[in-house]
Amino acid sequence: MDFLGWTALIGAVLLFMALSSAYIRRMPITTSAIYLFLGLAVSPLVFNLINVDFIESKVKFEHLTEIAVIVSLFIGGLKLRLPLTNPAWTAAFRLAAPVMLVSIIGVAAFLHFAFNFDWAFSFLLGAVLAPTDPVLASEVSVSDAADEDRMSYGLSGEAGFNDGAAFPFVIFALLWMNNGDFGDWIGGWALHRIVWAIPAGLLFGFFLGKGIGHLAIWIRNRHQDNESPNDFLALALIALSYVGAETVGAWGFLAVFAAGLGFRSAEVKTVKENPLSETDDKKSDENSSNAHPPAEDLVGDGIDEKDLKHPVKAAGIVVSEIISFGETAERLLEVMLVILVGICVAVYWDWRAIPLAAALFFVIRPLAAQIFLLKTPTGTKQRLLMGWFGIRGIGSLYYLSYALTHGFEENAKDAVGITFSVIALSILIHGISTQPIINWYKKAIHKNKKQKNAEIEKI
Repeated sequence: MDFLGWTALIGAVLLFMALSSAYIRRMPITTSAIYLFLGLAVSPLVFNLINVDFIESKVKFEHLTEIAVIVSLFIGGLKLRLPLTNPAWTAAFRLAAPVMLVSIIGVAAFLHFAFNFDWAFSFLLGAVLAPTDPVLASEVSVSDAADEDRMSYGLSGEAGFNDGAAFPFVIFALLWMNNGDFGDWIGGWALHRIVWAIPAGLLFGFFLGKGIGHLAIWIRNRHQDNESPNDFLALALIALSYVGAETVGAWGFLAVFAAGLGFRSAEVKTVKENPLSETDDKKSDENSSNAHPPAEDLVGDGIDEKDLKHPVKAAGIVVSEIISFGETAERLLEVMLVILVGICVAVYWDWRAIPLAAALFFVIRPLAAQIFLLKTPTGTKQRLLMGWFGIRGIGSLYYLSYALTHGFEENAKDAVGITFSVIALSILIHGISTQPIINWYKKAIHKNKKQKNAEIEKI
């Protein structure tokens, strides 16, 4: 398909989604699943309008998925407003570390014993499929900065951390395959890829985001400027945090996520130090985002230059415009990439993904989540849902394309087929189950709140 064909296809999809959004929201299916079906429809399997060879286009896929992930990670970090000491983060840390590691080992063991793949290749696929997706999980992640739901917080924090935390294990698998056995290289891998790269990426991104956040808010407030291009600010911070971390040998994905957290930290400090009312000031000791509402929630539609005399209003404008830009970019990238998944899965479909997906979605992740989330400040329903919503997507495509562009050639077609097929199954299975489960969960939360309020009134 030529440029005009692609333009027509994308325009038709965007028009369809824009006009039918009210109907789609009532359907028990996510927009990602619809994009997947559209990709299948234009693939060689149905109308044969587009044929994409992932292996031949691996470099393009690597950069495209890289952009999608870092934009999503930054916006995801910007929405997480609670301090890292808040109990809501506990589940995220457990999901992004021990649960992810168990998922890698579980997938590797399944592939080795079920399909007789060697251990190094199996471990690589485990690492590729380990990270949950920040791009496709919008339905179950934190919706805005005032959202403190423990289930959403755990899944959002997990997607932010494990998209970078999985990278060392992809590198480990590639080194294992190249060296053929364990040896002295393990020590160098651990020192560089874990001891240095993880904390360095997080610290670099956080302090860069916090510093630029304070500077942007101060300039906006000082000059009462309501026309600054905050989309440029977001892109600059994403680029600088990513490139800066990679330059010093740290993980860029973690740095971008932490940059979002750091920028939000600057907003939180601004709101705390400049309360809009005495009521807000009296709540300063509460460990909650509701103690000092997000600055973007305190900004109305008609902001003029005089409103920007107050630092909180200036912070609200900056943050709200960045989030608006980021969510638009995220949706556009999601449309393009999931349609490409549908096209590629029609070419690379591998039946072995069915038992693997069943093991990962129904056994490995749920069991690991139940074990490691015990004694965390989460309820039974929240732990069950966090175990279920381990959505695989664009992050896995990035790791797969990265492996292919960094020397991985043996069994490449097997890796591509299994990865695309598992992602497609995740989009379908999780997509069909998301809306009914979330509706049930929200009703359960509402019922619990009503019961608690009734008990308080009796007292």
